[in-house]
Amino acid sequence: MQENLSLAERDKKHLWHPLTQHKIASDALGIVKANGVKLYDENGKEYIDGISSWYTCVYGHCNEFITDRVATQMKNLDQVVFSGFTHKPAVELSEALMKILPEGQQKLFFNDNGSTATEIGIKMALQYHHNLGNDRKVMLAFEEGFHGDTFGAMSVSGLSVYNGAFEDHFISVERIPVPNGDNNQAVLDQLKQLIKTHNVAGFIYEPLVQGAAAMKMHDADGLNEILKVCKENDIVCVADEVMTGFGKTGKYFASDYIETKPDIVCMSKALTAGLLPMGLTSCSQKIYDAFYSDEIAKGLFHGHTYSANPLACAAALAGIELLTSEEMQSNIKRIENLHQAFAEKIKDHPKVINIRHLGIIFAFDLNVKMERYGNIRNQLFSYFMENGVYLRPLGSTIYITAPFITSDEEMQKIYDTIEGVFDKF
Repeated sequence: MQENLSLAERDKKHLWHPLTQHKIASDALGIVKANGVKLYDENGKEYIDGISSWYTCVYGHCNEFITDRVATQMKNLDQVVFSGFTHKPAVELSEALMKILPEGQQKLFFNDNGSTATEIGIKMALQYHHNLGNDRKVMLAFEEGFHGDTFGAMSVSGLSVYNGAFEDHFISVERIPVPNGDNNQAVLDQLKQLIKTHNVAGFIYEPLVQGAAAMKMHDADGLNEILKVCKENDIVCVADEVMTGFGKTGKYFASDYIETKPDIVCMSKALTAGLLPMGLTSCSQKIYDAFYSDEIAKGLFHGHTYSANPLACAAALAGIELLTSEEMQSNIKRIENLHQAFAEKIKDHPKVINIRHLGIIFAFDLNVKMERYGNIRNQLFSYFMENGVYLRPLGSTIYITAPFITSDEEMQKIYDTIEGVFDKF
């Protein structure tokens, strides 16, 4: 009987998992429950979710404040087509977001996930110039950026190890290094030269933190200068805040650290607090006006069946209410201070290099000889899970993006488990 088999055994018969080469991967772990900052597997073992399940469940799993709101909405309006209709949760979400989005945002376009949020941002940038009659077809992006797995998002992503089969089909993209404080002028010089030699339509960037590039952080002043040059040349600035948005950097959005604001902002992940899938792409009035026309073809003809799903909107509204509360803002600052103390504690350890942290994001590189351990990432992951902490290393980079509600004791458990690595590797 299948019911007598573990979830992992039943899983293998039909399921194909993301980012997985199944021939060499371990079996998937069956998770049967989540609550607060804890995950529970089918054997009853619990794990602290040290990465908020890919940066989504920032207010904790199964948060009753959010689930109650969604349950109430579910009994009133579950789903309706968003083409030709509107509804209260979408309208209220637009109003709530405008209060916390970076200055200059005016219009919201609903979509399904982070990849489609950036896909639409790219399409907005390219079609903006097309609608204005400008011959601009090149996107600009940072080296080592990651913006998703759909075709436009893959095109602008510099981490192409998974994308070899598709590269012949990509849109035209030019890349510049991230500014690190020392190379700011060189990056600006390269940017200005690219603008002279290429018809650049838009610049897409992860502000301050490149998540998939092992939490690589860059200089706010340097990014500001890049954005100023782009604005001076009518290059549409697209901030991919899918990972950085909704409090993780210590501000509502990473763009809040930067004087020059984006034309477009891409959102997902923590937008709905991990409860339901949804993405959003916001833009300024200037961008929207280029699509506002008597010509039907100048409209943005992109749509998703579940655009502005009322349940997802209800979850997002509840999440924003939590995010903007004094209690949650205090929690974010508390974890930020804990990270600072942990950084001071381990900064001189010979196994630790390149500590960086911003808001609730903390990362460092493990200073070991990689060839000695083979696939060190898998060994680190197994070690953390054995010790009841869910962390997902990126190569030899260890990072934390724990939920905002994680207690001091639970954070200490994460830190202690990480320190245990130093003796093992």
